[in-house]
Amino acid sequence: MKDRCVFIHTNERQWLGALVAEYSFRRNSAHADEFDVQFIHTKNHPYLAAKEGQTFLRGGTTRVWQMDDLQSFTPLRFLPPKLMSWQGRAVLTDPDIFAVGDIFELFERDMGSAAVMGRRRSAKADKADQVATSVMLMECAKLRHWDAEAEFDALFRREQDYKEWMVLAHENPENIGFLEDYWNDFDHLDANTRLLHNTKRKTQPWKTGLPVDYTPADKFKNKPVLASANRLRARVFGEYGLLGRYKQHPDQQQESFFFGLLKECLEVGHVTEALVRDEIDRNHVRHDAFEVLARTPKLETRAA
Repeated sequence: MKDRCVFIHTNERQWLGALVAEYSFRRNSAHADEFDVQFIHTKNHPYLAAKEGQTFLRGGTTRVWQMDDLQSFTPLRFLPPKLMSWQGRAVLTDPDIFAVGDIFELFERDMGSAAVMGRRRSAKADKADQVATSVMLMECAKLRHWDAEAEFDALFRREQDYKEWMVLAHENPENIGFLEDYWNDFDHLDANTRLLHNTKRKTQPWKTGLPVDYTPADKFKNKPVLASANRLRARVFGEYGLLGRYKQHPDQQQESFFFGLLKECLEVGHVTEALVRDEIDRNHVRHDAFEVLARTPKLETRAA
């Protein structure tokens, strides 16, 4: 492995997105031969599945761990320093993040004294120190104290809260630096965007029309009546029952960008038609994907 690596953490439900993301990182970099791209897949880390059906602490309340949730890969985002043997630099991304600019710029970034960098999760004053860890730049040698498996296990002993873990709430502030928002652009695409993140799960362009298969954020912890009604819904109709379907992304250019990348993936053999059809059959990809591909214009010329 090179001393510079992009890691995409994923699961079965987001596998096509991860493959398209991998392609985009190489396509849009003028230095694609100077870094590796690796997947961190849930199927290769059985300690996640070992907790199936158990309750863990998230946002001050208990949730049930389910491997078939759309985002069951998130505890793996703290593995790259160990996978790099605590050497070199790593970039971690979600499988729904696609390169518009050259990701190699991050590897060349002056990190100052920081061990890890990410964009601010929110512009709200009370959340100003929270890191959106869906994209992280890591100086691996400085993160020897990260132990993803041990910290995951601590969730189930109520010794750690998932939401605090995900925003680096317990990391020494001196270890943290902040990236510009365009390195993790939340459902926003313009001339400045370097990494596009289709972060609003319900409008991910490759999911449109499918039944929702993720557990929504708990917004009812201070509203006991609504919280009780939501728990009753889950018990009676299943975890995803009555949650509706994925909606069309409100920005057509973001749908066109994803399907433009997918079209190229098919043309060059990075992704096969058989794989896409299998993902459609498994309800991981929208059923009209090939119709969308047929009407999607080609992307502009790739990076030199």
